[in-house]
Amino acid sequence: MNVPKFLLGDNTDCPNDIFVIHTEFPRFVINLVDDEIVWFENFQEADKEELTSEVATLIALASDFYDREMKRYETQ
Repeated sequence: MNVPKFLLGDNTDCPNDIFVIHTEFPRFVINLVDDEIVWFENFQEADKEELTSEVATLIALASDFYDREMKRYETQ
């Protein structure tokens, strides 16, 4: 199975939240409403420093994915 890099997540228990799941390393779920991130990886202290510099890029990519998907839904 070919799993996309980003997936949209939805849950009726969280009706106001917008979840994007990043399926590649580093795997995470981000709530675009408040930019809260849950990581599925265990990082070493050295990894955290490198990850800090990538977080802004990952958030931007997740936001861009969501915007693209919403535009596609609107045109259908």
